[in-house]
Amino acid sequence: MALAEQELIEIEQVLTGPDASGAAFGELRKRFPGLALTRCDASDVTEEPFRSYPAFDLHLLDAGDHCAQVTADPARATGLILAKRSQS
Repeated sequence: MALAEQELIEIEQVLTGPDASGAAFGELRKRFPGLALTRCDASDVTEEPFRSYPAFDLHLLDAGDHCAQVTADPARATGLILAKRSQS
């Protein structure tokens, strides 16, 4: 499943919404049932995020080949990694 620009806009709206920190993962799962979703701590991901938001770094996941990997190409994205940023 490639991510279209409209889907990226919708993801951004969820991740910048007023309750993004608490409800983002569930809301994205509901809106995008065909995407693999993973959540972790931002310190667990060494790659540069595709985009950063106040509560999360967003990484795109490409699992189209034999091994899953982080990608910067929305056309190759089959999933999302929501990396929770520490609130200082």
